[in-house]
This record gives sequence, C-alpha cells and structure tokens, in this order.
Amino acid sequence: MVATVLIALVALIHVYIVVLEMLLWEQPTGRKVFRTTAEFAAQSKTLAMNQGLYNGFLVAGLAWGLWLGDAGFAVKVFFLLCVLVAGLFGAATVSRRILYVQALPAALALVALWAGI
Repeated sequence: MVATVLIALVALIHVYIVVLEMLLWEQPTGRKVFRTTAEFAAQSKTLAMNQGLYNGFLVAGLAWGLWLGDAGFAVKVFFLLCVLVAGLFGAATVSRRILYVQALPAALALVALWAGI
C-alpha cells in the first residue's frame, strides 16, 4: 500500500511537470518554477514541450504499472528507475532541486516496492 501511494505521488509530480513544460512554460508560473526569463522561455518552448512529452510517457508507464497491480511489478520498477536516473542526471546537470523533487520520491517508491510495503 505504501509503495502504491508513493508511485501515485511520483506519477502526480510528473503530471505537474508535464503541465508546466507543455502548457505553462512561457507563463509566469512556469518561468518561476524553472527560474527562466521570458526571452529564454520563448526561445526554448519547443524543447520544453518535448521534455514534457517524455515526462508524460513516465506518467503513462507508472499509471500502467499501477493499473496492472501486482502483475505490474517489473513495469513499476522500470519506470521508477527511469524517473530516478532522469532525476539524478537533472540534479547533476541542471539543478540540485531536481534531486529532491524527482529522484528522491522515485527512490523512496522503489524501496517501498522492493520491500513489499
């Protein structure tokens, strides 16, 4: 049950990221979250939408794993590992905040999943 809640939380975090990157990138909310200027946001809009699409695939995979229940163990592990790797890479290359927003929740969900809780 704990793992299911944490996986759902990771999926919801990524739904939020999808919305930020695909819909709000140039808006004040998106620029504030990602700490960008209006000029940078305008120039990088298509890149952000591409990132948002990939985050949407992570959401779809996590939702699929949850939908499968116990039979989705491998699917959940795979997509949580994808989120974890993306979070670690983002923390190393973009902002340390990504470690806490993306990688840490995925790591906690993986631990709970592997522990069977």
